[in-house]
Amino acid sequence: MSRLQHGFVVVLLMVAAGALLLWKTTRTEIVFADGLRYIRQAKVIEAGELVGGLLNAIDHPAYPIAISWAHSLEGGDGPLDWQRAGQMASVMAGILLVIPLYLVALELVGPRAAWMAVALSYIAPVVSNVTADVLSEGLFLLFWSWGVWAALRFLKDGRFAWLTPMIAATGLAYFTRPEGLLLPAAVVATLLLMPLLPSTRMRWPRWWAAVGLLVIGPAVIVGPYMIHKGSVGTKPAIARLLGTAPPSGNEAVERNRPLDPGQSAVRTYAVAAKVVFESIRDAVTVPVLLIVPVGMLAARRAGPSSRQWLFLGVVLCSAFVGLVRLHATGGYCSPRHAMVPALLLIPFAALGIDHLLKSVTLPGRLLGTPGEAIRPGPIFWLLALGALAMPTLPRHATPLNSSFVAYREAAEWLRENAGAGEKVVDLTGWSQFYGEFEGYTFADVIYAGADQEARWVVAREAHVYGEWDYCEILRSLIGPLRPEVVVPEGADPDEARVYVFDRKVPGDLVLMGTPSGTVLR
Repeated sequence: MSRLQHGFVVVLLMVAAGALLLWKTTRTEIVFADGLRYIRQAKVIEAGELVGGLLNAIDHPAYPIAISWAHSLEGGDGPLDWQRAGQMASVMAGILLVIPLYLVALELVGPRAAWMAVALSYIAPVVSNVTADVLSEGLFLLFWSWGVWAALRFLKDGRFAWLTPMIAATGLAYFTRPEGLLLPAAVVATLLLMPLLPSTRMRWPRWWAAVGLLVIGPAVIVGPYMIHKGSVGTKPAIARLLGTAPPSGNEAVERNRPLDPGQSAVRTYAVAAKVVFESIRDAVTVPVLLIVPVGMLAARRAGPSSRQWLFLGVVLCSAFVGLVRLHATGGYCSPRHAMVPALLLIPFAALGIDHLLKSVTLPGRLLGTPGEAIRPGPIFWLLALGALAMPTLPRHATPLNSSFVAYREAAEWLRENAGAGEKVVDLTGWSQFYGEFEGYTFADVIYAGADQEARWVVAREAHVYGEWDYCEILRSLIGPLRPEVVVPEGADPDEARVYVFDRKVPGDLVLMGTPSGTVLR
Protein backbone atom coordinates (compact mmCIF):
# COMPACT_ATOMS: atom_id res chain seq x y z
CA MET A 1 0.00 0.00 0.00
CA SER A 2 1.15 3.53 -0.74
CA ARG A 3 1.32 6.24 1.92
CA LEU A 4 -1.73 7.86 0.35
CA GLN A 5 -3.69 4.63 0.71
CA HIS A 6 -2.57 4.23 4.32
CA GLY A 7 -3.61 7.82 4.99
CA PHE A 8 -7.02 7.24 3.43
CA VAL A 9 -7.57 4.16 5.63
CA VAL A 10 -6.50 6.04 8.75
CA VAL A 11 -8.83 8.96 8.00
CA LEU A 12 -11.77 6.57 7.52
CA LEU A 13 -10.96 4.87 10.81
CA MET A 14 -10.69 8.23 12.60
CA VAL A 15 -14.07 9.31 11.23
CA ALA A 16 -15.65 6.03 12.36
CA ALA A 17 -14.02 6.25 15.81
CA GLY A 18 -15.09 9.87 16.18
CA ALA A 19 -18.68 9.06 15.26
CA LEU A 20 -18.79 6.24 17.81
CA LEU A 21 -17.27 8.31 20.61
CA LEU A 22 -19.39 11.39 19.95
CA TRP A 23 -22.52 9.22 19.91
CA LYS A 24 -21.56 7.88 23.32
CA THR A 25 -20.96 11.35 24.75
CA THR A 26 -24.41 12.53 23.66
CA ARG A 27 -25.95 9.72 25.73
CA THR A 28 -23.86 10.28 28.86
CA GLU A 29 -25.81 11.63 31.83
CA ILE A 30 -23.20 11.02 34.50
CA VAL A 31 -19.41 10.69 34.28
CA PHE A 32 -17.29 8.08 36.02
CA ALA A 33 -16.59 9.07 39.62
CA ASP A 34 -12.82 9.36 39.03
CA GLY A 35 -13.56 12.04 36.45
CA LEU A 36 -14.74 14.39 39.19
CA ARG A 37 -11.21 14.39 40.61
CA TYR A 38 -9.71 15.32 37.23
CA ILE A 39 -12.25 18.11 36.80
CA ARG A 40 -11.42 19.53 40.24
CA GLN A 41 -7.73 19.53 39.31
CA ALA A 42 -8.51 21.20 35.97
CA LYS A 43 -10.41 23.94 37.80
CA VAL A 44 -7.39 24.57 40.01
CA ILE A 45 -5.12 24.80 36.95
CA GLU A 46 -7.52 27.12 35.13
CA ALA A 47 -7.66 29.35 38.20
CA GLY A 48 -3.91 29.86 37.88
CA GLU A 49 -2.89 27.85 40.94
CA LEU A 50 -0.16 26.06 39.02
CA VAL A 51 1.75 24.69 41.99
CA GLY A 52 -1.36 23.11 43.44
CA GLY A 53 -2.72 21.98 40.09
CA LEU A 54 0.47 20.75 38.43
CA LEU A 55 2.84 19.70 41.19
CA ASN A 56 0.93 18.99 44.39
CA ALA A 57 -2.17 17.22 43.08
CA ILE A 58 -2.60 13.48 43.56
CA ASP A 59 -3.10 12.86 39.83
CA HIS A 60 -0.53 13.62 37.17
CA PRO A 61 -1.30 16.86 35.34
CA ALA A 62 -1.49 16.14 31.59
CA TYR A 63 -5.14 15.13 31.44
CA PRO A 64 -6.39 17.93 33.74
CA ILE A 65 -4.44 20.35 31.52
CA ALA A 66 -6.26 18.90 28.50
CA ILE A 67 -9.60 19.37 30.29
CA SER A 68 -8.69 22.96 31.13
CA TRP A 69 -7.78 23.60 27.50
CA ALA A 70 -11.02 22.03 26.28
CA HIS A 71 -12.97 24.09 28.81
CA SER A 72 -11.41 27.28 27.48
CA LEU A 73 -12.97 26.35 24.12
CA GLU A 74 -16.24 25.08 25.60
CA GLY A 75 -16.87 27.92 28.08
CA GLY A 76 -19.43 27.99 30.87
CA ASP A 77 -18.98 27.27 34.57
CA GLY A 78 -21.73 24.73 35.23
CA PRO A 79 -21.15 21.03 35.92
CA LEU A 80 -22.36 20.04 32.46
CA ASP A 81 -19.91 22.49 30.88
CA TRP A 82 -17.05 20.83 32.73
CA GLN A 83 -18.40 17.38 31.88
CA ARG A 84 -18.43 18.28 28.18
CA ALA A 85 -14.89 19.68 28.45
CA GLY A 86 -13.64 16.48 30.07
CA GLN A 87 -15.33 14.33 27.46
CA MET A 88 -14.06 16.54 24.65
CA ALA A 89 -10.48 16.05 25.88
CA SER A 90 -10.99 12.28 25.99
CA VAL A 91 -12.74 12.08 22.61
CA MET A 92 -9.99 14.05 20.87
CA ALA A 93 -7.41 11.69 22.37
CA GLY A 94 -9.56 8.72 21.32
CA ILE A 95 -9.76 9.92 17.72
CA LEU A 96 -6.03 10.66 17.51
CA LEU A 97 -5.30 7.27 19.09
CA VAL A 98 -6.25 5.68 15.76
CA ILE A 99 -2.96 6.86 14.22
CA PRO A 100 -0.47 5.17 16.58
CA LEU A 101 -2.68 2.08 16.89
CA TYR A 102 -2.56 1.71 13.12
CA LEU A 103 1.21 2.22 13.04
CA VAL A 104 1.76 -0.34 15.82
CA ALA A 105 -0.45 -2.81 13.96
CA LEU A 106 1.57 -2.25 10.78
CA GLU A 107 4.70 -3.24 12.66
CA LEU A 108 3.13 -6.29 14.28
CA VAL A 109 0.81 -7.76 11.65
CA GLY A 110 1.33 -5.88 8.39
CA PRO A 111 -0.94 -3.71 6.21
CA ARG A 112 -3.57 -6.35 5.37
CA ALA A 113 -4.66 -6.72 8.99
CA ALA A 114 -3.75 -3.29 10.42
CA TRP A 115 -7.09 -1.64 9.66
CA MET A 116 -9.00 -4.50 11.27
CA ALA A 117 -6.75 -4.33 14.35
CA VAL A 118 -7.83 -0.72 14.87
CA ALA A 119 -11.48 -1.55 14.20
CA LEU A 120 -11.38 -4.41 16.71
CA SER A 121 -9.82 -2.08 19.29
CA TYR A 122 -12.82 0.24 19.13
CA ILE A 123 -15.32 -2.60 18.85
CA ALA A 124 -14.11 -3.65 22.31
CA PRO A 125 -16.47 -1.59 24.53
CA VAL A 126 -13.82 -0.86 27.15
CA VAL A 127 -11.64 1.23 24.83
CA SER A 128 -14.50 3.29 23.41
CA ASN A 129 -16.15 3.72 26.81
CA VAL A 130 -12.95 4.98 28.41
CA THR A 131 -12.18 7.38 25.55
CA ALA A 132 -15.72 8.80 25.72
CA ASP A 133 -15.69 9.28 29.50
CA VAL A 134 -13.84 11.74 31.74
CA LEU A 135 -10.87 9.45 32.36
CA SER A 136 -7.13 9.87 31.79
CA GLU A 137 -6.59 6.48 30.16
CA GLY A 138 -7.45 7.71 26.65
CA LEU A 139 -4.78 10.42 26.66
CA PHE A 140 -2.34 8.01 28.30
CA LEU A 141 -2.93 5.39 25.60
CA LEU A 142 -2.36 8.02 22.90
CA PHE A 143 1.12 8.87 24.19
CA TRP A 144 1.87 5.28 25.20
CA SER A 145 1.02 3.92 21.74
CA TRP A 146 3.25 6.46 20.02
CA GLY A 147 6.04 5.37 22.34
CA VAL A 148 5.42 1.68 21.63
CA TRP A 149 5.55 2.32 17.89
CA ALA A 150 8.86 4.21 18.19
CA ALA A 151 10.26 1.41 20.39
CA LEU A 152 9.22 -1.23 17.84
CA ARG A 153 10.89 0.73 15.05
CA PHE A 154 14.09 1.11 17.07
CA LEU A 155 14.20 -2.60 17.84
CA LYS A 156 13.52 -3.41 14.20
CA ASP A 157 16.28 -1.41 12.53
CA GLY A 158 18.40 -0.20 15.47
CA ARG A 159 18.33 3.46 14.45
CA PHE A 160 18.89 5.72 17.44
CA ALA A 161 16.67 8.39 15.89
CA TRP A 162 13.65 6.39 17.07
CA LEU A 163 14.70 6.74 20.70
CA THR A 164 13.99 10.49 20.70
CA PRO A 165 10.23 10.22 19.99
CA MET A 166 10.06 7.20 22.27
CA ILE A 167 11.57 9.11 25.19
CA ALA A 168 9.35 12.13 24.45
CA ALA A 169 6.27 9.89 24.40
CA THR A 170 7.43 8.34 27.67
CA GLY A 171 7.49 11.75 29.31
CA LEU A 172 4.02 12.66 28.05
CA ALA A 173 2.63 9.26 29.07
CA TYR A 174 4.18 9.57 32.53
CA PHE A 175 2.78 13.05 33.04
CA THR A 176 -0.62 11.54 32.27
CA ARG A 177 -0.34 8.40 34.40
CA PRO A 178 2.63 6.96 36.35
CA GLU A 179 2.44 3.73 34.30
CA GLY A 180 4.21 5.64 31.53
CA LEU A 181 7.55 4.63 33.04
CA LEU A 182 6.80 1.03 32.12
CA LEU A 183 7.74 1.81 28.51
CA PRO A 184 11.43 2.77 28.94
CA ALA A 185 11.76 0.12 31.65
CA ALA A 186 10.46 -2.50 29.21
CA VAL A 187 12.86 -1.39 26.47
CA VAL A 188 15.80 -1.45 28.91
CA ALA A 189 14.74 -4.91 30.10
CA THR A 190 14.59 -6.01 26.46
CA LEU A 191 18.11 -4.70 25.88
CA LEU A 192 19.33 -6.55 28.97
CA LEU A 193 17.88 -9.81 27.63
CA MET A 194 19.06 -9.34 24.05
CA PRO A 195 22.66 -10.58 24.60
CA LEU A 196 21.26 -13.92 25.79
CA LEU A 197 19.80 -14.77 22.37
CA PRO A 198 21.92 -14.92 19.20
CA SER A 199 19.03 -13.62 17.07
CA THR A 200 18.58 -10.47 19.16
CA ARG A 201 22.14 -9.39 19.93
CA MET A 202 23.39 -5.87 19.27
CA ARG A 203 26.96 -4.66 19.00
CA TRP A 204 28.21 -3.68 22.43
CA PRO A 205 29.02 0.02 21.72
CA ARG A 206 25.50 0.54 20.36
CA TRP A 207 24.03 -1.51 23.19
CA TRP A 208 25.70 0.64 25.86
CA ALA A 209 24.68 3.83 24.07
CA ALA A 210 21.04 2.70 23.84
CA VAL A 211 20.89 1.75 27.51
CA GLY A 212 22.48 5.07 28.48
CA LEU A 213 20.00 7.09 26.43
CA LEU A 214 17.04 5.15 27.82
CA VAL A 215 18.16 5.74 31.38
CA ILE A 216 19.36 9.34 31.12
CA GLY A 217 16.65 10.64 28.75
CA PRO A 218 13.58 9.76 30.84
CA ALA A 219 15.45 10.72 34.03
CA VAL A 220 16.05 14.24 32.69
CA ILE A 221 12.40 14.63 31.63
CA VAL A 222 10.55 13.14 34.61
CA GLY A 223 13.26 13.19 37.29
CA PRO A 224 12.53 16.68 38.68
CA TYR A 225 8.82 15.87 38.95
CA MET A 226 9.56 12.57 40.69
CA ILE A 227 11.95 14.28 43.11
CA HIS A 228 9.24 16.80 43.97
CA LYS A 229 6.72 14.00 44.48
CA GLY A 230 9.19 11.86 46.38
CA SER A 231 8.23 8.79 44.36
CA VAL A 232 6.93 7.63 40.98
CA GLY A 233 3.54 9.01 42.03
CA THR A 234 1.60 10.00 45.11
CA LYS A 235 -1.43 7.78 44.63
CA PRO A 236 -1.67 5.23 47.45
CA ALA A 237 -1.99 2.44 44.88
CA ILE A 238 1.51 3.21 43.55
CA ALA A 239 3.05 3.03 47.01
CA ARG A 240 1.30 -0.27 47.71
CA LEU A 241 2.36 -1.71 44.36
CA LEU A 242 6.00 -0.72 44.91
CA GLY A 243 5.97 -2.04 48.46
CA THR A 244 6.68 1.33 50.08
CA ALA A 245 3.29 1.19 51.83
CA PRO A 246 1.43 -1.75 53.37
CA PRO A 247 -1.40 -3.42 51.41
CA SER A 248 -4.94 -2.18 51.85
CA GLY A 249 -6.80 -3.45 54.87
CA ASN A 250 -9.07 -6.46 54.59
CA GLU A 251 -12.13 -4.21 54.38
CA ALA A 252 -10.58 -1.14 52.75
CA VAL A 253 -12.89 0.95 50.58
CA GLU A 254 -10.90 0.32 47.40
CA ARG A 255 -11.21 -3.47 47.59
CA ASN A 256 -13.81 -5.00 45.29
CA ARG A 257 -14.56 -7.52 48.02
CA PRO A 258 -13.17 -8.00 51.55
CA LEU A 259 -10.36 -10.48 52.08
CA ASP A 260 -11.40 -13.70 53.75
CA PRO A 261 -10.27 -13.98 57.39
CA GLY A 262 -6.81 -15.53 57.52
CA GLN A 263 -6.44 -15.56 53.74
CA SER A 264 -2.91 -16.63 52.77
CA ALA A 265 -0.63 -14.70 50.44
CA VAL A 266 -0.73 -17.59 47.95
CA ARG A 267 -4.52 -17.44 47.88
CA THR A 268 -4.45 -13.66 47.53
CA TYR A 269 -2.14 -13.78 44.51
CA ALA A 270 -4.05 -16.68 42.94
CA VAL A 271 -7.28 -14.68 43.16
CA ALA A 272 -5.46 -11.64 41.78
CA ALA A 273 -4.12 -13.59 38.78
CA LYS A 274 -7.63 -14.85 38.02
CA VAL A 275 -9.11 -11.35 38.20
CA VAL A 276 -6.36 -9.93 35.97
CA PHE A 277 -6.94 -12.61 33.34
CA GLU A 278 -10.67 -11.87 33.43
CA SER A 279 -9.96 -8.14 33.07
CA ILE A 280 -7.77 -8.72 30.01
CA ARG A 281 -10.39 -11.09 28.61
CA ASP A 282 -13.12 -8.48 29.00
CA ALA A 283 -10.92 -5.71 27.58
CA VAL A 284 -10.17 -7.77 24.47
CA THR A 285 -13.60 -9.56 24.42
CA VAL A 286 -13.88 -13.35 24.44
CA PRO A 287 -14.39 -13.98 20.68
CA VAL A 288 -11.41 -11.80 19.80
CA LEU A 289 -9.19 -13.34 22.48
CA LEU A 290 -9.89 -16.83 21.13
CA ILE A 291 -8.42 -15.81 17.76
CA VAL A 292 -5.26 -14.22 19.20
CA PRO A 293 -3.27 -17.53 19.35
CA VAL A 294 -4.05 -18.16 15.67
CA GLY A 295 -2.65 -14.75 14.78
CA MET A 296 0.45 -15.23 16.91
CA LEU A 297 1.20 -18.52 15.19
CA ALA A 298 0.69 -16.90 11.80
CA ALA A 299 2.95 -13.98 12.78
CA ARG A 300 5.90 -16.29 13.41
CA ARG A 301 6.50 -16.51 9.66
CA ALA A 302 6.51 -12.88 8.58
CA GLY A 303 5.57 -10.90 11.67
CA PRO A 304 7.63 -9.04 14.26
CA SER A 305 11.39 -9.46 14.43
CA SER A 306 13.00 -11.44 17.25
CA ARG A 307 13.77 -8.23 19.14
CA GLN A 308 10.20 -7.04 18.75
CA TRP A 309 8.86 -10.38 19.99
CA LEU A 310 11.13 -10.10 23.01
CA PHE A 311 9.89 -6.58 23.70
CA LEU A 312 6.25 -7.68 23.43
CA GLY A 313 6.91 -10.51 25.85
CA VAL A 314 8.52 -8.16 28.34
CA VAL A 315 5.66 -5.64 28.15
CA LEU A 316 2.92 -8.28 28.42
CA CYS A 317 4.60 -10.07 31.32
CA SER A 318 5.38 -6.81 33.13
CA ALA A 319 1.83 -5.56 32.68
CA PHE A 320 0.37 -8.84 33.92
CA VAL A 321 2.65 -8.95 36.98
CA GLY A 322 1.95 -5.29 37.74
CA LEU A 323 -1.81 -5.81 37.54
CA VAL A 324 -1.61 -8.89 39.74
CA ARG A 325 0.36 -6.87 42.26
CA LEU A 326 -2.20 -4.05 41.99
CA HIS A 327 -5.05 -6.39 42.86
CA ALA A 328 -3.15 -8.27 45.56
CA THR A 329 -2.16 -5.09 47.39
CA GLY A 330 -5.15 -2.88 46.59
CA GLY A 331 -7.98 -5.29 45.91
CA TYR A 332 -9.07 -3.99 42.51
CA CYS A 333 -8.39 -4.46 38.81
CA SER A 334 -10.90 -3.77 36.06
CA PRO A 335 -10.80 -4.07 32.25
CA ARG A 336 -9.87 -0.40 31.92
CA HIS A 337 -6.67 -1.14 33.85
CA ALA A 338 -5.85 -3.92 31.36
CA MET A 339 -5.92 -1.92 28.13
CA VAL A 340 -2.14 -1.88 27.67
CA PRO A 341 -1.89 -5.67 27.19
CA ALA A 342 -5.28 -5.74 25.43
CA LEU A 343 -4.21 -3.31 22.70
CA LEU A 344 -1.06 -5.37 22.05
CA LEU A 345 -3.04 -8.61 21.72
CA ILE A 346 -5.84 -7.33 19.47
CA PRO A 347 -3.65 -6.90 16.34
CA PHE A 348 -2.85 -10.61 16.43
CA ALA A 349 -6.57 -11.37 16.42
CA ALA A 350 -6.86 -9.31 13.24
CA LEU A 351 -4.00 -11.29 11.70
CA GLY A 352 -5.68 -14.51 12.84
CA ILE A 353 -8.87 -13.53 11.00
CA ASP A 354 -6.83 -12.76 7.88
CA HIS A 355 -5.07 -16.13 8.15
CA LEU A 356 -8.34 -18.02 8.61
CA LEU A 357 -10.02 -16.28 5.69
CA LYS A 358 -7.04 -16.92 3.41
CA SER A 359 -7.23 -20.61 4.23
CA VAL A 360 -10.87 -20.81 3.17
CA THR A 361 -12.01 -21.39 -0.42
CA LEU A 362 -15.55 -21.28 -1.71
CA PRO A 363 -16.84 -23.58 -4.48
CA GLY A 364 -17.34 -21.50 -7.59
CA ARG A 365 -20.69 -23.10 -8.33
CA LEU A 366 -22.15 -21.22 -5.35
CA LEU A 367 -21.41 -17.96 -7.14
CA GLY A 368 -22.19 -19.04 -10.66
CA THR A 369 -18.64 -19.99 -11.72
CA PRO A 370 -18.53 -23.78 -11.58
CA GLY A 371 -15.11 -25.41 -11.61
CA GLU A 372 -13.39 -22.50 -9.88
CA ALA A 373 -12.26 -22.05 -6.28
CA ILE A 374 -12.91 -18.56 -4.95
CA ARG A 375 -11.21 -17.03 -1.94
CA PRO A 376 -13.26 -14.76 0.37
CA GLY A 377 -13.05 -11.10 -0.55
CA PRO A 378 -13.51 -7.85 1.40
CA ILE A 379 -17.18 -8.57 2.07
CA PHE A 380 -16.15 -11.55 4.18
CA TRP A 381 -13.78 -9.36 6.19
CA LEU A 382 -16.72 -7.09 6.99
CA LEU A 383 -18.91 -10.09 7.84
CA ALA A 384 -16.22 -11.39 10.21
CA LEU A 385 -15.92 -7.95 11.78
CA GLY A 386 -19.70 -7.79 12.19
CA ALA A 387 -19.81 -11.25 13.77
CA LEU A 388 -17.18 -10.23 16.33
CA ALA A 389 -18.97 -6.95 17.01
CA MET A 390 -22.38 -8.52 17.53
CA PRO A 391 -21.82 -9.70 21.14
CA THR A 392 -20.59 -6.23 22.14
CA LEU A 393 -23.58 -4.27 20.83
CA PRO A 394 -25.58 -4.37 24.09
CA ARG A 395 -22.62 -2.93 25.99
CA HIS A 396 -22.14 -0.22 23.37
CA ALA A 397 -25.84 0.62 23.51
CA THR A 398 -25.79 1.07 27.28
CA PRO A 399 -25.10 4.72 28.23
CA LEU A 400 -21.92 5.31 30.20
CA ASN A 401 -22.25 4.81 33.95
CA SER A 402 -26.01 4.38 33.57
CA SER A 403 -26.19 2.34 36.77
CA PHE A 404 -25.54 5.50 38.77
CA VAL A 405 -27.78 8.03 37.02
CA ALA A 406 -29.87 8.22 40.20
CA TYR A 407 -27.13 10.33 41.78
CA ARG A 408 -27.78 13.04 39.22
CA GLU A 409 -31.51 12.82 39.93
CA ALA A 410 -30.72 13.18 43.63
CA ALA A 411 -28.63 16.27 42.84
CA GLU A 412 -31.54 17.83 40.95
CA TRP A 413 -33.86 17.13 43.89
CA LEU A 414 -31.40 18.75 46.28
CA ARG A 415 -31.12 21.85 44.10
CA GLU A 416 -34.84 22.34 44.56
CA ASN A 417 -34.99 21.53 48.27
CA ALA A 418 -31.64 22.31 49.93
CA GLY A 419 -30.99 25.72 51.41
CA ALA A 420 -28.08 28.03 50.74
CA GLY A 421 -24.89 27.01 52.51
CA GLU A 422 -26.13 23.55 53.43
CA LYS A 423 -23.63 20.77 52.82
CA VAL A 424 -24.13 17.32 51.33
CA VAL A 425 -22.51 14.08 52.46
CA ASP A 426 -22.07 11.84 49.42
CA LEU A 427 -19.24 9.32 49.37
CA THR A 428 -19.09 9.35 45.55
CA GLY A 429 -19.12 13.13 45.07
CA TRP A 430 -21.67 12.96 42.25
CA SER A 431 -24.51 14.83 43.95
CA GLN A 432 -22.14 17.58 45.12
CA PHE A 433 -20.76 18.00 41.60
CA TYR A 434 -24.05 18.03 39.69
CA GLY A 435 -25.89 19.97 42.40
CA GLU A 436 -22.95 22.37 42.98
CA PHE A 437 -22.82 21.77 46.72
CA GLU A 438 -20.00 21.73 49.23
CA GLY A 439 -19.74 18.65 51.39
CA TYR A 440 -17.97 15.44 52.30
CA THR A 441 -16.89 12.42 50.24
CA PHE A 442 -14.92 9.22 50.90
CA ALA A 443 -11.79 11.20 51.73
CA ASP A 444 -13.22 13.19 54.63
CA VAL A 445 -16.59 11.68 55.57
CA ILE A 446 -15.32 10.96 59.08
CA TYR A 447 -15.49 14.72 59.81
CA ALA A 448 -19.06 15.19 58.58
CA GLY A 449 -20.75 14.33 61.87
CA ALA A 450 -19.29 17.34 63.66
CA ASP A 451 -20.31 19.81 60.94
CA GLN A 452 -23.58 21.58 61.77
CA GLU A 453 -24.08 22.49 58.10
CA ALA A 454 -23.82 18.88 56.86
CA ARG A 455 -27.59 18.51 56.60
CA TRP A 456 -28.08 16.10 53.68
CA VAL A 457 -26.82 12.55 53.22
CA VAL A 458 -26.96 10.95 49.77
CA ALA A 459 -26.20 7.24 49.59
CA ARG A 460 -27.15 4.22 47.56
CA GLU A 461 -28.53 1.09 49.18
CA ALA A 462 -25.20 -0.75 49.05
CA HIS A 463 -23.61 2.02 51.13
CA VAL A 464 -26.47 2.29 53.59
CA TYR A 465 -26.74 -1.42 54.32
CA GLY A 466 -23.20 -2.58 53.54
CA GLU A 467 -20.65 -4.04 55.93
CA TRP A 468 -17.72 -1.76 55.09
CA ASP A 469 -16.26 0.64 57.64
CA TYR A 470 -17.52 3.68 55.76
CA CYS A 471 -21.04 2.20 55.79
CA GLU A 472 -20.88 2.29 59.57
CA ILE A 473 -19.97 5.98 59.39
CA LEU A 474 -22.92 6.65 57.10
CA ARG A 475 -25.29 4.81 59.41
CA SER A 476 -24.00 6.85 62.34
CA LEU A 477 -24.92 10.01 60.42
CA ILE A 478 -28.35 8.77 59.41
CA GLY A 479 -29.43 7.19 62.68
CA PRO A 480 -33.08 6.11 62.59
CA LEU A 481 -34.11 8.59 59.87
CA ARG A 482 -36.34 7.72 56.97
CA PRO A 483 -35.19 8.94 53.53
CA GLU A 484 -36.84 12.11 52.26
CA VAL A 485 -36.79 10.71 48.76
CA VAL A 486 -35.68 7.54 46.99
CA VAL A 487 -34.63 7.84 43.34
CA PRO A 488 -35.52 6.41 41.01
CA GLU A 489 -38.80 4.88 42.02
CA GLY A 490 -38.91 1.22 41.09
CA ALA A 491 -35.27 1.08 39.94
CA ASP A 492 -34.05 -1.47 37.46
CA PRO A 493 -32.09 -4.32 39.14
CA ASP A 494 -28.94 -3.08 37.39
CA GLU A 495 -29.49 0.51 38.52
CA ALA A 496 -28.55 1.83 41.94
CA ARG A 497 -31.32 3.18 44.16
CA VAL A 498 -30.21 6.32 45.92
CA TYR A 499 -31.58 7.61 49.23
CA VAL A 500 -31.56 11.26 50.30
CA PHE A 501 -31.70 11.78 54.07
CA ASP A 502 -32.38 15.07 55.86
CA ARG A 503 -30.48 15.26 59.15
CA LYS A 504 -32.39 18.36 60.24
CA VAL A 505 -34.72 17.54 63.14
CA PRO A 506 -36.73 19.86 65.37
CA GLY A 507 -34.31 21.77 67.51
CA ASP A 508 -31.01 20.84 65.91
CA LEU A 509 -29.08 18.59 63.56
CA VAL A 510 -28.61 14.91 64.27
CA LEU A 511 -24.97 14.53 65.29
CA MET A 512 -22.87 11.38 65.38
CA GLY A 513 -25.22 8.59 66.37
CA THR A 514 -24.51 4.98 67.09
CA PRO A 515 -23.04 3.04 64.13
CA SER A 516 -25.49 0.24 64.77
CA GLY A 517 -28.53 2.52 64.41
CA THR A 518 -31.38 1.03 62.43
CA VAL A 519 -32.16 2.65 59.10
CA LEU A 520 -35.78 2.43 57.99
CA ARG A 521 -36.77 2.38 54.34
